Amino acid sequence: MAEKMGELKRSMYCGELREENIGNEVVLMGWVAKERNLGSIIFVDLRDREGIAQIVFDDTVDKSLFEKATSLRSEYVIAIKGIVRERSSINKKIPTGHVEILANDLKILNESEVPPIYIKDDDNVSETMRLKNRPLDLRKPSMQKKLMMRSKFYKVTRDFFANEKFIEVETPMLTKPTPEGARDYLVPSRVNDGQFYALPQSPQLMKQLLMVSGLDRYMQITKCFRDEDLRANRQPEFTQIDLEMSFVDIDDVIDINERFLKYAFKEMVNVDIELPINRMKYQEAMDRYGVDKPDLRFDLELQDISNIVKECGFKVFESATEEGKSVRGINIKNGSAFYSRKAIGKLEDFVKDYGAKGLAWIKLADNEINSPIAKFLSEETMAEIIKEMNAEDGDLLVFVADKNKVVYDSLGNLRNKVAKDMELIDKDDYKLVWVTEFPLFEYDEEDDRFVAKHHPFTSPMDEDLDIVLTNPEAARAKAYDIVINGDEMGGGSIRINDSEVQKTMFKALGFTEEEAQNKFGFLLEAFKYGAPPHGGLAYGLDRLIMLFTGSDNIRDVIAFPKTQSATCLLTGAPTELTEEQLKEVHIQVRKEEK
Repeated sequence: MAEKMGELKRSMYCGELREENIGNEVVLMGWVAKERNLGSIIFVDLRDREGIAQIVFDDTVDKSLFEKATSLRSEYVIAIKGIVRERSSINKKIPTGHVEILANDLKILNESEVPPIYIKDDDNVSETMRLKNRPLDLRKPSMQKKLMMRSKFYKVTRDFFANEKFIEVETPMLTKPTPEGARDYLVPSRVNDGQFYALPQSPQLMKQLLMVSGLDRYMQITKCFRDEDLRANRQPEFTQIDLEMSFVDIDDVIDINERFLKYAFKEMVNVDIELPINRMKYQEAMDRYGVDKPDLRFDLELQDISNIVKECGFKVFESATEEGKSVRGINIKNGSAFYSRKAIGKLEDFVKDYGAKGLAWIKLADNEINSPIAKFLSEETMAEIIKEMNAEDGDLLVFVADKNKVVYDSLGNLRNKVAKDMELIDKDDYKLVWVTEFPLFEYDEEDDRFVAKHHPFTSPMDEDLDIVLTNPEAARAKAYDIVINGDEMGGGSIRINDSEVQKTMFKALGFTEEEAQNKFGFLLEAFKYGAPPHGGLAYGLDRLIMLFTGSDNIRDVIAFPKTQSATCLLTGAPTELTEEQLKEVHIQVRKEEK
């Protein structure tokens, strides 16, 4: 039977006990983490969010209290009152390890069944069990620490931007569906038959309208929603730090965000970030690292050998030296001994996932060359490749020959895999870089048209304005991403603030004037009345918390996350609705046979 707290009022958290509290009477409340009955004395580890305190029940002090304590089990919720005293056996592993409490009162506030998972950090339970029992999982000290770090980061963020005169504004959660980017989550309207809202993928248009309104500097920590395939660092609903500023150029936006990052790293992980942060153009990032979010904590840069093999006699290489294709490779230092022939086969399977037809390789070991492509190349060509790749005895050279996109995707991701395989990454290191001058468009082969690389409201580079319609693939954007340790942590751009340029952008994307007016008329109308030059940036807050807490799974830094299939194992969402509920929102469900 659960007891009431009565007159007991918690005086401090369990983890706050220290030697200076010796002699004081305190009241603690929490969960029984562990109980040990030694016959005439019972020890209880009492846990709350701040830590563990050792409670002692002694049968020579109070037999009735001792008898009551014998019923305590793991995860019982209790309140105790007692005197703080020095521990006879000090535990230096915990902050409270010099003291304990001799109890003189105990109330069992709630009992607990045997938990389906252990409440400890090294339980090795499956993620499915953890998510099904999330309230218990969140009792673990490591999980609570991550959520407390997250809470601290909210304050750090708000403090910095408030000091920089940003105004926090909430934008709507029920908005108009957007035609570009990821799929929207749609919400049916009950009062408007047959019509739908969308949950925002970002507050992009609203924050631009706030700049038109003269607010000048806007900030919001907000939920965003994207109905897309999930990966380890993505969720269908995620949290974004959203920023927008008026009367700025690229340097202004980058400057204030560099100062924010410096402040955040110092406050969160006590790391001093050196400013200014290096900048790298998009094309340089692709040519050197194969990805637009390079991890700079290790080398393994891509090398282009197309000119060397243009007339080498090996058709696989020669055919990949045409326009839009290339032959590129990576020198895996000391990789010859690390990767066996069988292991190289696995690397080949890996690059095939990114569209590559195969992986050519050259092993340099014991002053000999071992390679399946050696028979197709002359000694002179082989020597030239080895020289160009700066290869030495013991190195492994790997190559992909294909369309540039396939080459970049394959080698860029292989580079990251090799670094993990060979443990080349210093996990205590932080490498930051701005990637700039992204393409304004990218070609969507499925839809057979150009789509916006970021979004349709990104401004072209001034010198590329004239080619937006005539040579869209060459047009660059005033866009910038902040990349930390190989992850895009935030991205933004200078926005279009001229109605005519915005109309040109819509035209390049294949919108008719009528479509543009129907979908974005409210934005174009607002621009008629004086839109200032403006730009901004948005951070993935969840990803930053992963970085600060050293987590490799986004679900560990969100209180109640979804699975990779966008389901909630705790609540069972999403779920079917009753006919009555569907009727209210004017929806009829058609189930397709699988």
